[in-house]
Amino acid sequence: MNELAVRRIGVFGGTFDPPHLGHLVAASEAAFECGLDEVVFVPAGDPWQKAHIKVTDAAARLEMTRLAVDSDPMFRVSTCDIDREGATYAVDTVADVRAEYEGDVDLFFIIGADSLENLHTWHRVEDLVRSVKFIALNRPGHSRREVDTSFGIQVEFIDMPAVDLSSTECRQRVRDGQPVRYLVPDAVAAFIEERGLYRG
Repeated sequence: MNELAVRRIGVFGGTFDPPHLGHLVAASEAAFECGLDEVVFVPAGDPWQKAHIKVTDAAARLEMTRLAVDSDPMFRVSTCDIDREGATYAVDTVADVRAEYEGDVDLFFIIGADSLENLHTWHRVEDLVRSVKFIALNRPGHSRREVDTSFGIQVEFIDMPAVDLSSTECRQRVRDGQPVRYLVPDAVAAFIEERGLYRG
């Protein structure tokens, strides 16, 4: 790689409770389709959007995310949202991830295409869209959405392979005594078993 080239970095935030193979496929597909040099997984610290549900403690979610991405040299984990006190906002996440790199980087914020519909409600959205481009993951069978570009958003849609998984489903399977092997990376499945996560 040309040392003078601006690196293209994907920022992939989430609760990752637990991280599953769908997350890894999404990050890999975004990297491939958009020519990213690296994808940074950012586990949420205080996921204020999920205040109505019980979320596994940050240390366990961080460790599971590290275990999930450990085998891919293109992936890494940032603790910036966990280290920050209080509510986590995308605009702060992006600023913190940018500060982790020397020199110029182009940041690409990876989100589900359905999240674009309420993007205009996000905290300091104007600052966010000035600092990143968006990669919107379109699920199979869903049509591409119209995007309000009036506030300057730059977005690239990519169609996702058919991987129908959710963290909610993985937690429920563990609660029901069903296996999650092949739904989450082996190391994550072992960690869930070892720690007795999602049992009740």
